[in-house]
Amino acid sequence: MEIRVTQVAQDRMKPKPADESQLGFGEILTDHMFKMDWETGKGWINPRVEPYGPIPIDPAAMVLHYGQEVFEGLKAYTSQDGGIYLFRPQENFKRINRSAARLCMPQVDVDLAMAGMKELILLDREWVPKTDGTSLYIRPTMIATEPHLGVRPSNTYLFYIIIGPVGAYYKEGLNPVKIYVEDFYVRAAIGGTGEAKTSGNYAASLLAAEEAKKKGFTQVLWLDAKEKKYVEEVGTMNMFFVIEDEVITAPLNGSILPGVTRDSVIRIVREWGMRLSERSLTIDEVIEAARDGRLREAFGTGTAAVISPVGQITYKDEDYIVGGGRMGELSQKLYDEIVAIQYGHNPDPYGWVERIV
Repeated sequence: MEIRVTQVAQDRMKPKPADESQLGFGEILTDHMFKMDWETGKGWINPRVEPYGPIPIDPAAMVLHYGQEVFEGLKAYTSQDGGIYLFRPQENFKRINRSAARLCMPQVDVDLAMAGMKELILLDREWVPKTDGTSLYIRPTMIATEPHLGVRPSNTYLFYIIIGPVGAYYKEGLNPVKIYVEDFYVRAAIGGTGEAKTSGNYAASLLAAEEAKKKGFTQVLWLDAKEKKYVEEVGTMNMFFVIEDEVITAPLNGSILPGVTRDSVIRIVREWGMRLSERSLTIDEVIEAARDGRLREAFGTGTAAVISPVGQITYKDEDYIVGGGRMGELSQKLYDEIVAIQYGHNPDPYGWVERIV
């Protein structure tokens, strides 16, 4: 299907960031966006790249009333040879389709969406930052657009992609963050939508995150909804704990997001011959290991931050310092390995990167 391209007028083009070292996250968006529509009986139609701008939406659009929305997050990188690379993009589109299925939404045409994404990036290629530590963030999104008040799946949808240059996700950069263990609020339960990347999951996390932020914490560590006993994930990342010689992360049991970076870390750690377990881990086990020094490291993984070391865990108003409050050896090694692959500094033995120009 042909992708129609309409370029923004020269006098409407946005100024590009003058200093890439000052880039934040999610604050700047480029001149164009990709869109395509879905209608019952027609499927995906009208793929186009057009100037970035507001989306006209009916006040009765079903996304506003019944929450049918899914999204993704991935990045493009400028390599040392000047090329632009994507990191495991197919996995993100597979995941958006799993999320869509959970919310009774249509499957994205992956080939068409990938083609539209590449067309968009190439049109706005001057926005892709070139400094290590920076990247072009890519946000594919699908929303229900049918104007209807009544609980059922929509008959029309809009899929769109917006992009923008970004720097570090956390102001701390690679410095260890402090996380607060939440034992009252619940983010997601098994059988719910926790494993889908949908806005409702993030809305459910905001109150606890704001309360933790007021106390000086960067993130909330969520426990399971049923017993409030087992560690799951933090608001924007999957979590890993290194207890003695075992690297542990929560299993994909339906309440946490199956992260692409999580999967990459698991594969690399196993490739390095280390002991890795996807198993249920109680917060009591984590705290006991922190008390007696067996908790060597804790770190989060995600597209935005890649690897984020944890220097302090606070549970029931008691602080536990992890790894002396410094970035651990494994955290650093994983960060260096993944980033080197993403930016083309090292060979890619896994076939994860895709060059688009």
